[in-house]
Amino acid sequence: MNDMETLEELSKEYRDTIPSDLRRVHSFEWYLETLYEDPKVARSSHQRLADMFDYYGTEYDEEAGVVEYALAAEDPLDEGENTFYGRGIHESIHEFVNKVKSGARGLGPEKRIKLLLGPVGSGKSDFDRQVRQYFEDYTARDEGRMYTFRWTGLCDILGDQDPSDDVVRSPMNQDPLVLLPPKQRERVLEDINEALDAPYTIRNEQALDPASEFYMDALLEHYDDDLQQVLENHIEVVRLLADENKRQAIETFEPKDKKNQDETELTGDVNYSKIAVYGESDPRAFDYSGAFCNANRGIFSGEELLKLQREFLYDFLHATQEQTIKPKSNPRIDIDQVIVGRTNMPEYRDKKGDEKMEAFNDRTKRIDFPYVLQYDAEARIYRKMLKNADVPEMHVEPHTLEMAGLFGVLTRIEEPDGGTISILQKAKAYNGEIDEGEDIDVTKLREEGDTTADIGEGMDGVSPRFIGDEIAEAIMDSMHRGRTFLSPLAAFNHLEENLENHGSIPEEQFEDYYRYLELVREEYKERAIEDVRHALAYDLDEIQRQGEKYMDHVMAYIDDDTVEDELTGREQDPDEAFLRAVEEKLDVPGDRKDDFRQEVANWVSRRAREGEPFEPQDNDRLRRALERKLWEDKKHNINFSALVSSGDLDDDERNAWVDALEEQGYSTDGAKEVLEFAGAEVAKSELEE
Repeated sequence: MNDMETLEELSKEYRDTIPSDLRRVHSFEWYLETLYEDPKVARSSHQRLADMFDYYGTEYDEEAGVVEYALAAEDPLDEGENTFYGRGIHESIHEFVNKVKSGARGLGPEKRIKLLLGPVGSGKSDFDRQVRQYFEDYTARDEGRMYTFRWTGLCDILGDQDPSDDVVRSPMNQDPLVLLPPKQRERVLEDINEALDAPYTIRNEQALDPASEFYMDALLEHYDDDLQQVLENHIEVVRLLADENKRQAIETFEPKDKKNQDETELTGDVNYSKIAVYGESDPRAFDYSGAFCNANRGIFSGEELLKLQREFLYDFLHATQEQTIKPKSNPRIDIDQVIVGRTNMPEYRDKKGDEKMEAFNDRTKRIDFPYVLQYDAEARIYRKMLKNADVPEMHVEPHTLEMAGLFGVLTRIEEPDGGTISILQKAKAYNGEIDEGEDIDVTKLREEGDTTADIGEGMDGVSPRFIGDEIAEAIMDSMHRGRTFLSPLAAFNHLEENLENHGSIPEEQFEDYYRYLELVREEYKERAIEDVRHALAYDLDEIQRQGEKYMDHVMAYIDDDTVEDELTGREQDPDEAFLRAVEEKLDVPGDRKDDFRQEVANWVSRRAREGEPFEPQDNDRLRRALERKLWEDKKHNINFSALVSSGDLDDDERNAWVDALEEQGYSTDGAKEVLEFAGAEVAKSELEE
């Protein structure tokens, strides 16, 4: 039995996560001293968010020219539960962070909406949520700390002050620096920027919010403009934590009724309960509950932003360019926040063509979030889904998730131009499966794909959600039928049966998608046969012997030399028939044989220089060629009808085949299925030959 967690232990663990000064009250003098010690405390929202991405760790992918941020690539807070896979999404995240960092330096993006654009299920909402989660965590750490202030003792000075308002927190959670008049504030900023070790300059030109300005004016009048008396007697500096649930420095916005939108949802409204106390025009009677108010000092996240009415979006113009909001019948209010919007493709296409949206479009920085275009990375998405689910008794057979991912990728990439390679070859190239000597330029393929596509390659196609749903259905169906394994064949059946039932797949795409599914079936057939071939015919000693023979003949061919015959001992020319019998198993054409032989010879030479022995199984292409050659030599002695038979499995040879497949990752029942499937396919091809 596991040791029981005690309440004391749980309480201590919780307390350790709370900032030490969360409940502490500081003076304004303390805050000034803190700024001189750590100027970053006064960072803007863009600056704090930019530093946050670097804080959790980075890794530079030199080949792709992309910085991968650990909060997305590793998810250290949740031990990798919410990681993002695929080159495309890390390129998008890299672009997003670059825009935030540009905004941190005052280069312009701080006055723009960061618009995450992509098809459904492309990861933009998950990334947005991840950023908010990490921002909460970052502001709870010393490295990300920020402060605001509250007014105290107001009833002692203001005769009409409501007793419930004796202590009033800064309605906009403003930085305490705004309490200093502009000239004095500027001098402080000059001082702390001299000590700042950062790629940006700390600025703060904001005015106090209307309510705070009211209190400041009234108190200065009372103290005969003695600012020190006001700040020492009526200001308390407190720690500010970003908290989405409390709508504090983080706001997620989606209007409840898209046909009847009210700008007060964004900018706040009159506090009707206070009108009777203060009067309608008094700034104390305003309710700072709008989304822009709540997001101040942090992140504003607009869900399905372009579904909003055009007139409603006009409020974003001032919020971005001027960094102010204008509530009804109230003065403008300065804001400081990173404004992020998310939208899907149909809404973007609609708004993009609307001339009346020109000003809004000009204030957006679009970041494309395409679907994953590497099917191995796509398979990792499904694997993560299964890892987080409760299906421990279900064994996922080899190739199942990869083939499901391959189907998804085929629906998302553009058909290659020129007919030199097929769409399947293109998908494999995107996945990094390019053999040496193959003339495939992936960069050129990507450029062509982006040019051919409407907005960009990967911005259309089948969603991972659809494929994930069908994998889930296949699992449940397998469990109902008493099967403890999920195979590619079961996944294919569910994809095919439900393709036309999915509302997001256009009818005109059905024919192409069925064709892609057949391509994936064929690819799986080849892989299944390869696995069975490995199980039935794999002989490490024979592969080593054949590999050594192949290399002896290759070196003799390259050096224009002879080789000793194994049987007679006589010198003879290299056996071209044997060489070609191996090379043809990899579809190496006759006019490319010299390139392939030189490639393998170079590999052997490198190994020799490094003191490594020749082991053909370490060279993937040579190993596959030798395995296939060995298969050709042995397959005529294999009874394929025994593979297809569903009879008793007492036969030692058949059990050995199952054992060999289990070593490759198959379950016992999955091994039996793939034996029958591959056996039937090989038997059929034998008959056709």
